[in-house]
Amino acid sequence: MLDRDGFRPNVGIILLNQKNQVFWGKRIRTHSWQFPQGGIDRGETPEQAMFRELHEEVGLMPEHVRIIARTRDWLRYEVPDRYIRRDARGHYKGQKQIWYLLQLTGQDWNLNLRATNHPEFDAWRWNDYWVPLDVVVEFKRGVYEMALTELARFVPRHDHRNRYLRGGMRSRDQGPHEPHGEPMPGPSFELPPGATFEPDPQSAIKNAQESNRAP
Repeated sequence: MLDRDGFRPNVGIILLNQKNQVFWGKRIRTHSWQFPQGGIDRGETPEQAMFRELHEEVGLMPEHVRIIARTRDWLRYEVPDRYIRRDARGHYKGQKQIWYLLQLTGQDWNLNLRATNHPEFDAWRWNDYWVPLDVVVEFKRGVYEMALTELARFVPRHDHRNRYLRGGMRSRDQGPHEPHGEPMPGPSFELPPGATFEPDPQSAIKNAQESNRAP
């Protein structure tokens, strides 16, 4: 379902925990990280599509979340030709999205990356609100910046400062920390079904690059 300009209606989801961290998922079999998102089916409202995608991608039900806000208008991004199926080239241009900001009212164990037979993510973590855009596929970064900026003022107790970590995460010698300086839980803490915790998305990319250079 495309609009007259070749954009497919879509929803994006920014899911907050009680510490104002956001759900950050690693796309299955890739080194790209992103928020949950998905297309709006014919006859669906954006909100109905959001709840469907929320369950399909992270296993949550409407009773596990509270809607805080949504973007006022559609946010658009174009998809490069190399990512478009050959039979769709010429009429498909990209995505137009309504973004929702949600508060998790359930528990971490309610998350389930294997809620369907077609999972979108194979790892996840809670990340600071201003996510590292350099681990997002390049053509989506502008929309992420617009959505995060528009919705930042609705985040409870948020300091509103734009702190995109385009150069990567914080100092490696200190290890991953929560926003208030407390150590983050390591891989030994209890995970939801089908989830894998990766403390630092950058490390996965670095390891993959080093393995590719190895003889």
